[in-house]
Amino acid sequence: MKKLFRRAGAVAALGAAAALMLSGCGAAADSDSGATSDSSKGAVAMGFAGMDITIWNDQLKFMEPIIEDAGYEFLTSDPQWDVQKQVSDWEAWIQRGDVKAIMGFPVQSDAMVPVTAKATQADIPVLGYATRWEGTVAGTIIDSYEDGYLVGAAAAEWITENKADEDEVPVAVVADKTSDLGKGRTEGIIDAITENAPNAKIYELPGISREEGNSVAKSHLVAVPDTQVWVGTSNDNTAGAYQSLLDSGVAKDDPDYYVGATDATNETLDVIKIPGSIWRGGFILPAQQLAESNADLLLRAAAGEDVEDNVITSTRVTAENADEFYIN
Repeated sequence: MKKLFRRAGAVAALGAAAALMLSGCGAAADSDSGATSDSSKGAVAMGFAGMDITIWNDQLKFMEPIIEDAGYEFLTSDPQWDVQKQVSDWEAWIQRGDVKAIMGFPVQSDAMVPVTAKATQADIPVLGYATRWEGTVAGTIIDSYEDGYLVGAAAAEWITENKADEDEVPVAVVADKTSDLGKGRTEGIIDAITENAPNAKIYELPGISREEGNSVAKSHLVAVPDTQVWVGTSNDNTAGAYQSLLDSGVAKDDPDYYVGATDATNETLDVIKIPGSIWRGGFILPAQQLAESNADLLLRAAAGEDVEDNVITSTRVTAENADEFYIN
């Protein structure tokens, strides 16, 4: 299965980004955060919903040098999943007067429509990450349903091959449904398992972060201790569930267990490479690929160029190809 990176027009060529550590993630929107670099071109901003998601932090590491090498100041913020804080951060960017383009992943898409309209009125193009909402001009788009379906189909295949003789197979789906991305992935996972593993009994467990994934998994293991198939809508919430399994006494190579999720990180790649690892259904949206798409769109929009969606889908990760995806 090969990763897809397509645009409805020509893709601008980008140089390979060096994996540099951010110092404070550029100049944050908060009033006590000063600019980190001078630039005659102005600034561009990237606003994720929170900075507790590994793949988002990884993308910022790649984006920063691309943006700064192009002559712009790179702004970010951490609203900590507070929609009002995110709106306030974006309004602060608009009021600066030197921001040329804004991109982000909203805590709530509908809530970002008014501030997006303000940016548009100020001649600041707004781009979406993972999804689009009213007022955005383009985005790095993730087919959330397809992402989830890939994870669910891989789990269903394993269930069919290893547990076909069982009348009922409990399957825990650690689901972040606070965003369109999470909702689409959850729907895709459940549809794929339902369609391809009819003996599966699905338990949907709500969780965004690693901590929440760990907590809901512990509670579920008390209620349904024989749950051996675990899939999630993100690396972080699934990593929390994985740790809960280990804490309960499950071996990292127990042949009866299955774990799967998208958004694999270096940590996950290490787990996948363990001989006989229970993390058998790994998928990845490469952070560098996402970051280069984000930077490409931001820089072109900041320059006043027409932009169109970049659509990216996940790639299956195995012990054999895991080394291809490490971030140095």
